[in-house]
Amino acid sequence: MPIVVELDVMLARRKMRSRELAERIGITEQNVSLLKSGKVKGIRFDTLERICTALECQPGDILVYQPPAAPKD
Repeated sequence: MPIVVELDVMLARRKMRSRELAERIGITEQNVSLLKSGKVKGIRFDTLERICTALECQPGDILVYQPPAAPKD
């Protein structure tokens, strides 16, 4: 998928653990783990807003577009 979730990178920059983020934004630690691993198909905007508020970042700091590589001939 061309959208890469870099939540783990932002958590490391903020020196925050997944458990603390989960408590601050009101979701389970398991859901934070799924977000970090990129195993989700989508995220609600209100959840994204709470993550950005807790981490003091922008959505583009945790969601990155990486275009698919062109096929090699």
